[in-house]
Amino acid sequence: MTLADDAIVWFDRNARDLPWRQPDTSAWGVLVSEVMLQQTPVVRVEPAWRSWMTRWPTPAALAADPPSEAIRMWGRLGYPRRAMRLHACAVAMVERHGGAVPDDLDQLLALPGVGTYTGRAVATFAYGQRHPVVDTNVRRVVSRAVEGKPDAGPATTAADLVAMEELLPEDEKRAARASIAFMELGAIVCTARAPRCPICPFETACAWHATGEKLPEGPSRKPQRYAGTDRQVRGLLLEVLRHASGPVPRQRLDVVWTDEVQRARALAGLIEDGLVEPLGADDFVLAGDARQTAPQDL
Repeated sequence: MTLADDAIVWFDRNARDLPWRQPDTSAWGVLVSEVMLQQTPVVRVEPAWRSWMTRWPTPAALAADPPSEAIRMWGRLGYPRRAMRLHACAVAMVERHGGAVPDDLDQLLALPGVGTYTGRAVATFAYGQRHPVVDTNVRRVVSRAVEGKPDAGPATTAADLVAMEELLPEDEKRAARASIAFMELGAIVCTARAPRCPICPFETACAWHATGEKLPEGPSRKPQRYAGTDRQVRGLLLEVLRHASGPVPRQRLDVVWTDEVQRARALAGLIEDGLVEPLGADDFVLAGDARQTAPQDL
């Protein structure tokens, strides 16, 4: 049996029961899950995904609302530009594809904010196509099992895509199954700091396990600091704006962070990213809310 065969057998017995993996999940549901799961753990994504799909079960439903509603619904998932990207995707799919998520990889990659990983993930997991889907977990599994290295590089490269494609079965449906199996294996067994080699289906075939080499001491990546960063300040500012029923005066934003320079920088960043819109010099709203607060024509 090949590594792909072993991974599929293991996945069929051990896969987590996640809502976006259900057979009746739409391609839109898969796309939403993939965007939400970027840099966010499953335990936080699952309730947010369910709420999102209940409110906006189709791209057209989301596109009909202003982007401010997407930002509000995003809540505290972090990296709120992802909400903006999903809204922009929904609008583009309505304009270009009649409100459907395209099944063509090039068309997926042409959508706003859809990159190499997300486009291939949707084509593979939603439409059962044969594409190398490579994230951090997959790169780690391939690096260990095939290359005999304890960790992969810091970012996905063309070589990673080639290495993964070589492991995929020729049959499309089986290749798609293998892709999700490799990803799941990296997420819950072949983890970065505590790999569970005794229960891994690759234990006897793994090139790294055969070396007997131990993991390097310390984290494989320097953990990102959050407290006191501009990210934290941006989050505090957005929290005020998300819960506001109208324009928020600058004075209300001033109280969320005492460092005036950092607060101003964070607010300017939110405006530059399109998440926040100024109304005049001293009032602010979430993106898309300016139209709703503008005075009506007489």
